[in-house]
This record gives sequence, C-alpha cells and structure tokens, in this order.
Amino acid sequence: MAREVALIVGAGSGLSASLARLCAKEGMAVAVAARDAAKLAPLAAETGAKAYACDAGEAAQVERLFGDVVRDLGEPDLVVFNASGRVRGPIADLDPEAVRRAIHVSCFAGFLVGQQAARRMLPRGSGSIQFTGASASVKGYVNSASFAMGKFGLRGLAQSMARELAPRNIHVAHFVIDGGIAASARPSDGPPDRWLDPDAIARTYLNVHRQHRSAWTWEIELRPWVENF
Repeated sequence: MAREVALIVGAGSGLSASLARLCAKEGMAVAVAARDAAKLAPLAAETGAKAYACDAGEAAQVERLFGDVVRDLGEPDLVVFNASGRVRGPIADLDPEAVRRAIHVSCFAGFLVGQQAARRMLPRGSGSIQFTGASASVKGYVNSASFAMGKFGLRGLAQSMARELAPRNIHVAHFVIDGGIAASARPSDGPPDRWLDPDAIARTYLNVHRQHRSAWTWEIELRPWVENF
C-alpha cells in the first residue's frame, strides 16, 4: 500500500514542526512549505520531509507547489493550512495596506491552498483539508481587527468547503486554537500546562484526519484547562 502524503503549508518551528514529526513517525511522506524554504532545512533533515518554497498568497506558486508535491511524493491525502498574518493597533491608526496584506495571508491564501487541495482530491473522492484558526476566529479582540477579519474569513471558508465537499468524501476541518502554544521562550511561571502543547495539538489534527466518515468533525476547539472561554 502506498504511503499517505501530508502537505503542511505555512510551516515553521511550532505546531507545523510537531505535525511534521508526528506524520513522519506514523509512516507518512511529508512535505512542508514556507516562503523561506531554507528555514525548514533542520526540520526536513530531522523528519525526512521535503521542503518547498511557496508564498501561499500567490496563486501560481500554490499551484506549482501542489504539482511539485505530486511529482515528488504523490497526491496529498492530508493538507494543512497553517499560515496567518496580523497587524496590531487601534482601528483609527492601522495602515490599510498592512491590513490588506494580513488578511491576504490569513484568509485568501487559505482559499488558494484549499482550492488546489480540493482539485487534487475530488477526482479520487478522498482526503482531508485542515485549517488552523485561533481565538480570533470566533472573538474579535481589541486592537486586533486584521487578525479577526482574516480568521473569521478562514473559518467561513472552512465551513463552506466542509458542507460542499463532505458529500464527496473529502473531510474539511477547522481548528480553533484558543490559547498560547508552548515554545522554549515561554515563561514557566503559573499553573502546569498553561500553554497548549504543540505535540498534543498535532495528535488531534491527525486523529481528526483519521476519523471514520460516519462521525466527522468539521470544527474543534482546543484550549488549555486554565484558559477562559
């Protein structure tokens, strides 16, 4: 049996790295993509993943990415969109161009990746497409208008795609990451597990990918036990 192929777009050192490690450990062929592929070299060396340079907000680059992954590894069974952009500040002071760029990365890039994934999965009638959201997917915070717009839009995209593609046996899921993700730079004060463990998040992504289609999840919220709703 051919190995499953996982493609992670917007890869970096946090959740994406945990997901790449887990997928590789589970025997999947892994592709990771970011604007600067050189930064992915250590992760690729560790996991055996293939790294690709791709600006997820550019349609031609996203189309080329999928073509390259199919050529090198095969048709993707799992596609994860993990990119986002934001600019903070009071609404009256925000630079419109910076806001446009943030929304372009958080939302429009998700559309481009989701579209290419759907085009690859529809002919064979299988696959999972997953989108990483945040607290801002459902709550618009002060001084965070651009992030809320982008993440609200990404959630709407995921819901629309889930309703359209589920009857075609393609599982679309959106993940609300409601809390900070642990990293080496995080302070250790406070209660244990105050930060989301990226390895635990990755395990949930893989579990959702492997759900039986009689009981699919389209959206799931993940938060530390001390995080307020």
